[in-house]
Amino acid sequence: MEKFSLFDTNTHLLKKTLDLRSAKQRVIASNIANADTPGFSPSRLEFEKELDQALQGQGKTTATHPGHFPIGNIDLEGVTGTLTTHSDTTGIGDQNGVSVDEEMLALSENELLYESAAQLLKKKLSLLSYVVQGGQ
Repeated sequence: MEKFSLFDTNTHLLKKTLDLRSAKQRVIASNIANADTPGFSPSRLEFEKELDQALQGQGKTTATHPGHFPIGNIDLEGVTGTLTTHSDTTGIGDQNGVSVDEEMLALSENELLYESAAQLLKKKLSLLSYVVQGGQ
């Protein structure tokens, strides 16, 4: 017997996306905060490919026809992202590899994607609230 849940796969996906975007925001903020630290190597948190693989169900049952829906639950809990550190390769200055312009661009992009996911989740929860209240 399948366990009943008020939240569908999309709701769980949006929650996981918000968690990962929040973690990415902390990494970017750390890079910006250490922009003047000699020898600091900036980090990157990449999770998009891993999340996409989880959604595609790699390693799980696959649909036999392109028009079929995937079978089973998607394991989003295993998606944590990959944190990589990029050392300065220019060999000049204080060996700090942080580009404030690149970090600010990454910060803006991440913030925009976070807000989009938050708005989608808000809409889904508003719809659930509407249904629970009997459509009033």
